[in-house]
Amino acid sequence: MGARAGGRGLELRLGSINLLLLIFFITSLFFNVYFFFFFFSYSSIFSLWPEPRWSQSAAEEAEAVAAISCSGHGRAFVDGIMINGRPSCECNTCYHGSDCSIPSLDCSADADSGNPLFLEPYWYRHAKGSAVVVAGWHRMGYDATGENFISVELEQHIRKLHRIVGNAVVDDRFIIFGAGSTQLLYALVHALSPHNSSSPASVVASIPYYPVYKMQVDLFNSKLAEWRGVTSSWVNESISSSSSSSSDGSMNNFIEFVTSPNNPDGLLKQSILGGSSVIYDYAYYWPHFTAIPAPSDHNVMIFSSSKLSGHASSRFGWALIKDEQVYKKAIYYMKLNTMGVSRDTQLRMLKIIKVILAEHGRKGDIFSFGYQTMRERWTKLNKVVSKSKRFSLQTIPSQYCNYFKTIRDPSPAYAWLKCERDEDQECDVVLKNAGIICREGSLFEADDRYVRLSLVKTQDDFDQLVQKMDALVSDHSSISSI
Repeated sequence: MGARAGGRGLELRLGSINLLLLIFFITSLFFNVYFFFFFFSYSSIFSLWPEPRWSQSAAEEAEAVAAISCSGHGRAFVDGIMINGRPSCECNTCYHGSDCSIPSLDCSADADSGNPLFLEPYWYRHAKGSAVVVAGWHRMGYDATGENFISVELEQHIRKLHRIVGNAVVDDRFIIFGAGSTQLLYALVHALSPHNSSSPASVVASIPYYPVYKMQVDLFNSKLAEWRGVTSSWVNESISSSSSSSSDGSMNNFIEFVTSPNNPDGLLKQSILGGSSVIYDYAYYWPHFTAIPAPSDHNVMIFSSSKLSGHASSRFGWALIKDEQVYKKAIYYMKLNTMGVSRDTQLRMLKIIKVILAEHGRKGDIFSFGYQTMRERWTKLNKVVSKSKRFSLQTIPSQYCNYFKTIRDPSPAYAWLKCERDEDQECDVVLKNAGIICREGSLFEADDRYVRLSLVKTQDDFDQLVQKMDALVSDHSSISSI
């Protein structure tokens, strides 16, 4: 009996051990299978999921390039020209060398373009907050989160930005995105033109005006619209046409461009003809360039990231439109033209506007920084020009600004300089002989005794402009005193 009981106990113990071994085997097999798939789900080239910290190498590359020294007179970019295995420095005007440390002798100051690099130092200070990492699979398709290829988040942030700045009414407005404001200009000409009229719309602007308006209308040469010149020439005809009984309304068929603040003279403008077919170009209607007396409330208003944040290369602009039919025509034009703005661009601009909104109200936000920079430049150039009666600058009054809640001094994007002497009929020639590259007044359909000088470029560009202008003014003053 005892032997049988002992044997039965041994069998039970062996059975328990076998059961434990089986459980251990099954558990081991489970974890081996789990870790096998876990490993390959992240490291296999066939995986649908990225490796952990997949953005690390991109961040390291960007920071390594940002650390390249260009002596404060240039910058290096990830997509720059490679020399000795790394992107080379791209130097500011009048500087050269591998690190942009060598000044170029007898170099002309370039005050021609409206390249808004004066905001570059602001974004250096906000490198961390404004950085964007774009994954290789980011929005590869045509779609966006909203209709008509528009990012819903970006649209909401743009509306919030306008409400905070107080420069435009956004309620009950449709919004359309474009590749900069440039693409939107003709899209809106197309949308405002009557498509069932026997005669084309007459497109006009007031002197001095941004030349791209005329250039685009002439280039597209559409049956819907044609360039008809200066607004003031049509005022009397517009008034008389308001009582005309013409069946097709052709005499009333005007599309007026109004740039406010104006490019090139920086003055706030209003429509001369009135009516609903007015395109307000508000590219410069931001607190760093002008006082914001009130939110603009018009049927069609265009804005641009180029002059808002300085990101001209992103080619992003938007329009606020009141009339639904005009909006639909503009959307149709954009669908056939480009199928919307790059989704990568929209992602970057969303990040940029988030930074602007986050910094609002803090010391040194983008509008305070921009205003201080532009005001100092305007004041400094004014001081130089006022030394001589040979030249004069436009007069811009100080004005109360609802954004800053105070009266602010002028801070225009451009100086509209006039040569006062009768013999200086071509002012651009006078300045070019003095080593200053500018834009002649005739480009804006104004007298060539005027030139536009850009104040929005790098600090190097501005310093060179002031140096050349000071030498020109001093030379004239010395001759006059003899």
